[in-house]
Amino acid sequence: MSNDASAVTSLQSMIDRAGGPVPLLRSSPLGPYQFPGIPPEFTNWRDEVRAWKDGVALLEQSYHMTELHLRGSGVIAFLKELAVNKLDVFPVGRAKQLVLAAPDGNLIADAIVFHEEESFYRVVGAPFASDWLLFNSESTQHDVNAEKNDNWSVHQTPRDVFRLQIQGPRALDLLAEATKAPVPEISFFGIGELTIAGKTVRALRHGMAGTPGFEIYGAWDDQEAVRAEFEHAGLEHGLRKVGALAYSTTAQESGWMPMPLPAIYADERLRPYREWLNNYFLESIGSLGGSLVSSHIEDYYVDPIEVGYGGLVDWDRDFVGHDALRVKAAEQRRTKVTLEWNDQDVAGIIGDSLFGAEPRPRFIALPTPMYATFESDAVLKDGEVVGISQWSSFTANANRLVSTTLVDLSLAEPGTELVLQWGEPDTQRQTVDSHEVRPIRVRVAASPYYAKVIKTGQ
Repeated sequence: MSNDASAVTSLQSMIDRAGGPVPLLRSSPLGPYQFPGIPPEFTNWRDEVRAWKDGVALLEQSYHMTELHLRGSGVIAFLKELAVNKLDVFPVGRAKQLVLAAPDGNLIADAIVFHEEESFYRVVGAPFASDWLLFNSESTQHDVNAEKNDNWSVHQTPRDVFRLQIQGPRALDLLAEATKAPVPEISFFGIGELTIAGKTVRALRHGMAGTPGFEIYGAWDDQEAVRAEFEHAGLEHGLRKVGALAYSTTAQESGWMPMPLPAIYADERLRPYREWLNNYFLESIGSLGGSLVSSHIEDYYVDPIEVGYGGLVDWDRDFVGHDALRVKAAEQRRTKVTLEWNDQDVAGIIGDSLFGAEPRPRFIALPTPMYATFESDAVLKDGEVVGISQWSSFTANANRLVSTTLVDLSLAEPGTELVLQWGEPDTQRQTVDSHEVRPIRVRVAASPYYAKVIKTGQ
């Protein structure tokens, strides 16, 4: 992409030129998100996945997470105008999930916000939350200074902090050995301070796929010493470093929906935002793929209630999208589930895509069979669309392909049999080869998948 300023164009101009947001996104040549800075595998992705269930895993987050640094006395007042969730009780040394809705009540993005110092907050996640907050910070009347720290997909330069996850049943043992001291008691989503290899780091307490873990972060220049200490201590505990292939499956078992399409592309109230975004933002160049085909971009949106954030909403104050979201809560139509893909159908499609006669189905890549930035596959019951499958991967902890999906409330009972359409009809993207759409039998399971299915065996 050219660095010439004349090459910069707004998202709104791109939409106008393409004839609408759906044609723009459905023709983008960009493929699925590629995690920068780490190899596809350190050992093999199957054992790397199993490590966070059976042992201990080190997951690298230093390179792909976007950060937005918010400073000033007015940060909470600013966030309360935009975020749907409760923010009144938010002391230093805590983190919260930040959920951002559009004026129509649909989801723009979520992220994690860390309260680092009295007037310093760090927003961490995919770029969509940071971009929306940065845009609004430029016109706010509150005392807020916002500075974006882009990930390595944008600039491969030193960052403010490095960031690692230590996850799995042996995470506490590994952390105790690396710190050479008992691990302090840190509450869930609390932030504590540790010393590793003589370096002061912070640790966010959380878990993944039903197992305990910590997110460790500290000064960028300290990362090699800290990482080396973990690897040395990890020799005794069977530590596995997790590469990009295994990392792409992490969200699946815990039921988090990583990258739903942000609801920004059509609402006239968001035109100023689309005119602010340009062709250097992922919102503008990302691709929309999968078997769900609609001319209405709204059919690809999700809302905070159906993806499971209803319990976080602070209904007692106003925020962007408040009234529309209340309607969605009162008239909820869909809910989040996991779909288990039929093993025989998956194997048959893989075989036919490689060795079958024309027309062949689209190949199912493993462990993450997605061909677009924003994947949206149609889920059917008796030939009618009843859901949208948003993120899929093969989990080596259950030895099957699953996807995180929104389905009609009446069909959310575990065991319900549905059909997922696999393919991309009339694709406009050269990253997708010519193929025919094939049905895959799927069965509804609980979300989160790990705690309800893998862990219990049900």
